[in-house]
Amino acid sequence: MSLHTIALVAHDHKKDALIEWAHANKDRLSRHSLVATGTTGKMLSEQVGLEVHCLKSGPLGGDQQLGAMICEQAVDMLIFFWDPLEPQPHDPDVRALLRIAVVYDIPTASNLATADCLLSSPLFAS
Repeated sequence: MSLHTIALVAHDHKKDALIEWAHANKDRLSRHSLVATGTTGKMLSEQVGLEVHCLKSGPLGGDQQLGAMICEQAVDMLIFFWDPLEPQPHDPDVRALLRIAVVYDIPTASNLATADCLLSSPLFAS
C-alpha cells in the first residue's frame, strides 16, 4: 500500500536531473504512488524502474490533467523541475499547474534541494 501520491514533471532540459534524483531516491519513491506527465513518466519507468501512472505529455494536456488531480485532492506532492531559462510553448498550462498547487496547498519542489527536503521531511512521512 502506498503512502502518498507524488506527481513528477520535468521540462526537457531538466529531465536528466529528475532522472538522476529519482535514481538516488528510488527506494523512497517506490513506496508511494507515482504519477507523471507522459515523456517524464516513460523515462522514469524505463530508466529508473519505477512504476509510474503516465498522463499525457505536458504540451498535450498533461499539465492540465495533473492540475485536475490536484483539485480532486488526488496528489499529495508535486516535484516539478521546470526550466526558468527556456521558453515553453505551453507556458500558460505550466503557470496554471503551479498556481493550482499553491491554491490547494500542495508541497511543491522545483529543484533538487527542495525535492530532497520534501521527500525526507518527517511531516511527509506521517
